[in-house]
Amino acid sequence: MIEQKLKKQILKIQRNELTECLIYERLSSIIKDAGKKEILQRISKDECVHYEFWKSFTNQEVKADKFKVFLYNFISRIFGLTFGLKLMENGEGLAQDVYSKLKELSPNVDKVISDENTHENELLGLIDEERLKYVSSIVLGLNDALVELTGALVGFTLALQNTRLVGIVGLITGIAASLSMAASEYLSTRHEETDKSPLKACIYTGITYIVTVILLITPYLLFKNIYFCLGFVIVTALLIILVFTYYTCVAKGFDFRKRFLEMAGISLGVAAINFIIGIIIRNVFGIAV
Repeated sequence: MIEQKLKKQILKIQRNELTECLIYERLSSIIKDAGKKEILQRISKDECVHYEFWKSFTNQEVKADKFKVFLYNFISRIFGLTFGLKLMENGEGLAQDVYSKLKELSPNVDKVISDENTHENELLGLIDEERLKYVSSIVLGLNDALVELTGALVGFTLALQNTRLVGIVGLITGIAASLSMAASEYLSTRHEETDKSPLKACIYTGITYIVTVILLITPYLLFKNIYFCLGFVIVTALLIILVFTYYTCVAKGFDFRKRFLEMAGISLGVAAINFIIGIIIRNVFGIAV
C-alpha cells in the first residue's frame, strides 16, 4: 500500500507525463524536418507509456494540464522550439527523498527517469534553429543600439532640453548607425568561416538595431517632459536587456545573472558618462533650445 503523501507525488508526476505527451505531440506539428518530427512523436509516445507506468501504482486517471500544453506550444511558436523545450527542461525536478522512495516501488523507476533524461538530451542536441544560429548578429545589433543610443539620448536630453528635437536627432542617429552596423556585419560574416548567410546576418543585426531605436525614441515623440522621457529610456533599456538576456540564457544555457549585470552595467555606464558630457556641453557652449 502506497502512503498518501507519496501517492500525491506520483499523481503529480503522472499528470506531468500526460501533459508532456500532449505538448510533444503538438510541437511535432511545428517541425518540418521529417527526422526531427519523428523524434518528437516518439518521445510523445514514450511519455504516454510512462503515464501508464505511474498509473499502475495509483490506479487513478488524471487530466493533463491544458494551460501548460497551451503555454508551451504558444511559447515555442513565438520564441522558437529550442527556447520552449529548454524552458520545460528548467522545470521542477524530483526531490531526492521522493526519488529514493519511488525507486523502492519498482526496479523500472530508474529506467523511466533515465528515459526522460535521454529524451531531453537527444532532442535538444538535434535542434538547430536559425534564430539561434544568428543570435550573435542579434546581440550585436541589440547591444550596440542600447549602448550607443541610450548614451546618445541621455547626452542629447541634457544638452538640447527639447523632447521633439531629441527624438528626431535620436531617430536620424539610430537609422544611420543601424545601416552602418548592418553593413559591417555583412562584411564581417562574409569573411568568416561560417555557415551563416552574410545577408541574413546583416538583416538580423539591422532589424534588431532599428526596433531598439524605435522603442527608445518613442517617448520623446509622444511626451514633453524631458525627465520623464529620460527615465522611460533607462527603464526600457533595462527591460529589453532583461527579456533578451533571459531568452538567450534559457536557449543556450548561459548564466543569466552574470550576463544581465554585464550588459546592463555597460549600457548604464555609457549613459552615465554621456549624462555628464551633456551637462558639460550645455554649460560650456551655452546651448538653449
